[in-house]
Amino acid sequence: MIFHSDGNMTERHGTSTELPWKIRIIISILSFVADAFCRHHLTFNRRLFNLIDTKCSPSHKPKNGVTTSDILVDPSRNLWFRLYTPADPFPTASLPVIVYFHGGGFVVMSANSIGYDDYCRRLSRELPAVVISVNYRLAPEHRYPSQYEDGIDVLKFIDSLNTKLLPSFADLRHCFLAGDSAGANLAHNVVVLANEHKFEKLKLVGIISIQPFFGGEERTESEIKLGRSFDNYNGTN
Repeated sequence: MIFHSDGNMTERHGTSTELPWKIRIIISILSFVADAFCRHHLTFNRRLFNLIDTKCSPSHKPKNGVTTSDILVDPSRNLWFRLYTPADPFPTASLPVIVYFHGGGFVVMSANSIGYDDYCRRLSRELPAVVISVNYRLAPEHRYPSQYEDGIDVLKFIDSLNTKLLPSFADLRHCFLAGDSAGANLAHNVVVLANEHKFEKLKLVGIISIQPFFGGEERTESEIKLGRSFDNYNGTN
């Protein structure tokens, strides 16, 4: 389901919504490990998690019908994105652009994590679309609103003269923001920031929100229980 900026929704037909078995296995393993690597006071052992968070390099030669490259936006904060381009678009095709934000609770994963690389490659091939997977800064080293700032800065970057880095068939007038979990939260809030900026070439037309991570006005039962754990936390690792 795709949510558009005018409030309407459309559903894409003819494309499988089933995740491939490889992605499902990776997600299951990562979910189990994420629970296992949480400390008793609810901090997360990222150093241990990174041992199994396999990274992959970009592929300039077509892999599963898609080429990839990494584009640096701001070296001072290591802000970059991975660009996914269908190797064989239709001859006269004008493909939409999807700016994707990975999940991970704002503290783990990256644009070159193998699970997200496979997923974005599949999105690019099957839709088809030009996909930009953003490698934003992680918490707690980089606190709010660092992640949102990274997101809006990537939009400004691709709206600038640097669009020459994108394939000629990338249609910036049909740009979607997308993400899962914390990434969907990012997509939502980056759209809010984008409303305050006037783009020259870029036009946001919708959000693809996958299991968005949001908090409600009232705490749920589990949030109340977790809150008690934080009350007992003395700040040591």
